[in-house]
Amino acid sequence: MPIRLYVGNLPKEAVERQALQTMFVDAGEIMSIKVIKDRKTGKCRGFAFVTVATDELADAFIEKYNGQSFMDSPLKIEKALPREKGKESEEDQVPTTTEAAPSPKPARKKTDKKRPRNQGSDQTSSNESFQPDPRWADKLNQLKEMLAASSSN
Repeated sequence: MPIRLYVGNLPKEAVERQALQTMFVDAGEIMSIKVIKDRKTGKCRGFAFVTVATDELADAFIEKYNGQSFMDSPLKIEKALPREKGKESEEDQVPTTTEAAPSPKPARKKTDKKRPRNQGSDQTSSNESFQPDPRWADKLNQLKEMLAASSSN
């Protein structure tokens, strides 16, 4: 199973994939190297991902290249976090030593129709049918009680 490795502490200059490839030429079978670049400037964002074929190659790669100097910067290499859909893009991941793949999240349906807001006459009945988010329901009730107590004084 392929293992993705995070290669961090790259200089924030023009770092090309070929430069990393020449540095890692002794590493064994590298499946891919991807330097993460800023979309606007095209400069390196300071990290890359290297994919190797096996866990053993990943461990050997980390042991050999972690801390090695590349363009006057010591590299930081570790196993990458698995991707999570909808939360962060590949470019914004922070590495850890976890290898398990996340379960995919179901996609939400988007509709173009907007629901009309209740305007005017029957506002009290709409408030009674409204159910607040359960995470904040207790706080909302406390606030209502404090408001009722302060208005009765």
